[in-house]
Amino acid sequence: MIDLNDELGHSVALEELITTYCAAWSEPDPGRRAQMLKEVWTEDGTYTDPTAHVAGRRELVEHIGNVLVRYPRGRVVRTSVLDTHHDLVRFTWKMVLADGRSLPEGIDFGELSGERKLRRIVGFFGPLAQRLEA
Repeated sequence: MIDLNDELGHSVALEELITTYCAAWSEPDPGRRAQMLKEVWTEDGTYTDPTAHVAGRRELVEHIGNVLVRYPRGRVVRTSVLDTHHDLVRFTWKMVLADGRSLPEGIDFGELSGERKLRRIVGFFGPLAQRLEA
């Protein structure tokens, strides 16, 4: 990947990496999904959200497949720009269902490896509740 900066100073390569990562969450074919993740995910990377913790690229391919069984023809759409510093990235996304409805927006926090692949994603679902003043 060519590493050029866009007008916001974000790496074009990082944009491509996150775009490919999100597209993998929409790919029903496990072979294609595995190939997409091979480009952007370390072999031993970890993925954690409120429903799962998986370690390893092969396990992530399987986890995404299980999610797509639950939401057939669902697709993940990024809903924010990338926010980055050091080797960290965060972005929001939503799962658009086959009928056009969306699940609540989520946010992912990622860490990049020295080889500029994702080595960790920690995701949260839905908005934060407002704090009640005491």
